[in-house]
Amino acid sequence: MQRLTSEERTFFDLISRAVLTNPFGEQRAGLDDQIAGLYAEAQGPASVDRVIAELERRVRQMEKGQRADVQQYADRDRQLLTYAFLFDIFHRFAPQFDALIDAQMAAGERSLPVAFAQEMIALLQRRGFDHAAAARYFELHFQLRRAFYFIRQNLVGRSACMRQLREKLWNNVFTHNIDWYDRFLWNRMEDFSTLILGPTGAGKGTAAAAIGRSAYIPFDEKKRCFAVSFAASFISLNLSQFSETLIESELFGHRKGAFTGAVEDYKGVFQRCSPYGAIFLDEIGEVGQNIQIKLLQVLQERNFTPVGSHQPQRFSGRIIAATNRPLDALRVQKLLRDDFFYRLCSDVITIPSLAQRIQEEPRELDDLLGHTVTRILGKPSAELTGMLAAAIREQLGLHYAWPGNVRELEQCVRRILLNRTYDPNPMPAQLAVDQRLAQGVLEGRLDAQALLTGYCYSLYRRMGTYEAVARHVRLDRRTVKKYIEEGQRAFGPGGA
Repeated sequence: MQRLTSEERTFFDLISRAVLTNPFGEQRAGLDDQIAGLYAEAQGPASVDRVIAELERRVRQMEKGQRADVQQYADRDRQLLTYAFLFDIFHRFAPQFDALIDAQMAAGERSLPVAFAQEMIALLQRRGFDHAAAARYFELHFQLRRAFYFIRQNLVGRSACMRQLREKLWNNVFTHNIDWYDRFLWNRMEDFSTLILGPTGAGKGTAAAAIGRSAYIPFDEKKRCFAVSFAASFISLNLSQFSETLIESELFGHRKGAFTGAVEDYKGVFQRCSPYGAIFLDEIGEVGQNIQIKLLQVLQERNFTPVGSHQPQRFSGRIIAATNRPLDALRVQKLLRDDFFYRLCSDVITIPSLAQRIQEEPRELDDLLGHTVTRILGKPSAELTGMLAAAIREQLGLHYAWPGNVRELEQCVRRILLNRTYDPNPMPAQLAVDQRLAQGVLEGRLDAQALLTGYCYSLYRRMGTYEAVARHVRLDRRTVKKYIEEGQRAFGPGGA
């Protein structure tokens, strides 16, 4: 049996810790810097590249010495090298996986053949993994790469709230401990439903798609392709666009003759969803109690029955739901059943507003503009991004509330590209004040002074006098006047 040297054991121990750590978390960034710092002064993205290069160099050196086989080692050394070899192979094939993701997104429902599958599986076997383990690690590597790709690619931003969002989305797919996921949960995640909260236009659908397209999918070696296309395994349904009578049919399908107009069998989203897929139910707060009870049955028993049928069918996918309405209000007003909520909330993820993101980190605006320009053009353009940033800062300022969030920003970019200006459609002044105040409360970013300032100013716009506001909030007139004047400076005399 082979044994690692003390120096090798130190290096591979750090690698194994990095493998098991969320790639979007601060702990992982610290580990990358620590590993790279052993060999060169490198931090940030450069440290990641340095770690990958150093690991590849060591593995190739071990390969030349015929030591690159986990079966030659025992106990802790074998465990450390297992993680190290998997990490090395993952990054060697990352470009091929990325190309496959792009091609599969373009192809849609047809699952594409994977030309490099046998090469990667063979390399895993040369590293000492038996064929079954090598095939499953190939499947897991594709899942890992998809999750990293969609979370990093579509949820950009350097603000603290966005870093936390990416970290939480990764945990939603792989849990906080990927070793546990690999050993116990990789084929059990359908039981972990998710509720996504956040204002309209903030990116709830994008976050849901990142989760839904990152599920584990088995690989068919005979056909040389994955069992289903991840691009077709995520189904989104906005519940607010259907009447109460049609929602049940859209969700569960119906049999021919089930009701007037049902001239043929119809498959709902639960019938169409792949066993390895996910259904995104947007605006879940808009559905009635009857539908919530039926959805609760799906969550608890994994069964549903099409309208007009008496034969239950099984659903094996994952459910993701979202609402832009305050969760507490939905529950207090009994619009969302408690039993349904408690079965839906295996994980609750909150999407930050664009205003919060820019307030935390002003450079977030530049990140999003660059991302939007790249999506429109198909390639980045520093010139256009700079022009857009200058126009927005000049015309709107850094304290613009962005009531439409990221969706509004995307249309702002298009309007500036067309007309050189962006004049947002103003909402009524009182509504603008109340919305900004309520949003600050929901996001927990107001201190006591900001809360009193906004509340006193909102009351003043309704009541018209300092005295009336002072009586209402039980403060003296001079204090109230100070808060109202601060509110006028913060919100503007028109409330915008």
